[in-house]
Amino acid sequence: MPVAVMASEDANFLNHHGFDYKAIVNAAERNRKHPEKHKLGASTISQQTAKNIFLWPGRSWTRKGLEAYFTVLIELFWSKERIMEVYLNSIEMGDGIYGVDAVAEANFQTDAKNLSRAQCALIAATLPNPRKFSSKNPSAYMRKRQSRILHEMKFVKPME
Repeated sequence: MPVAVMASEDANFLNHHGFDYKAIVNAAERNRKHPEKHKLGASTISQQTAKNIFLWPGRSWTRKGLEAYFTVLIELFWSKERIMEVYLNSIEMGDGIYGVDAVAEANFQTDAKNLSRAQCALIAATLPNPRKFSSKNPSAYMRKRQSRILHEMKFVKPME
């Protein structure tokens, strides 16, 4: 599951210290050039963990500032393995479903450690919006995202 979410959400997770500056610049550039399109984000797994654990939903400059503060703290005090563990155990993965074990049980009748690579990729494919996208009843769009993530997983270094 960690490889799938890195392939989907944050390919540079193991190499950055909480912020992927290249992704931030690329997202800002794309959003500036194409304001009519859906806004592209650049939050790392560390930033999402900080938001999920310490903050409230929604968007504001205050929340984003606090998110940056908590991101620095968790990167200083937690290992990458711990950040990933907290992320996978706290992230919303469906309506009322929090954590990878819960989604594995709800959607695949198994536990997280017994998920296949394909199931992990399908779960990761929902993460932009797990209330809209389903790993239990995936659309053609979700299957396409799953395929892309499975391909990208080949290039992600696994956690040790």
